[in-house]
Amino acid sequence: VIGVVIGKTDVRSFPDRKNIGAERYTFNFTIRDSPTYFINVQSWGREEYIRSLSESFRVGDCVTIENPLIQSKEAEREEKFNPVTPSCYKLLLSENHSVVKTSSCYDTDTRLLSLLHLPVKDPQDYYSLGDIVANGQSLHGRVLNVLAAVMSVSE
Repeated sequence: VIGVVIGKTDVRSFPDRKNIGAERYTFNFTIRDSPTYFINVQSWGREEYIRSLSESFRVGDCVTIENPLIQSKEAEREEKFNPVTPSCYKLLLSENHSVVKTSSCYDTDTRLLSLLHLPVKDPQDYYSLGDIVANGQSLHGRVLNVLAAVMSVSE
């Protein structure tokens, strides 16, 4: 699978249920290869493997994933912490079988770069900041998708 990384989580650790006293490490990222399709990728393993993998690429990089395991996702549980994707599957990386290679999007496919700026939600499912200001009381307590742009960043 070749795609551009459009999102990435930090490395986290959890107690290993099979090996009491040990920790398992994980991080997730999302790749996109077309305007319509993107998928979440989950990796679990030893701390050294997961940290090294996480540090090997960043959002905006193009990656090639070889030999991932394809699993059905548990939509309700997984989409709390990851972007909602149009697929009912996720990719799982294995330290022993999977490989992630990073390359320049220019080297791989310049069309992938344009995918970085496409929203992952339906364009009809957003509120603008103006809508929120105008209708704030009626929206109180609701979970909203907001489409906005950063105008400036300062201290």
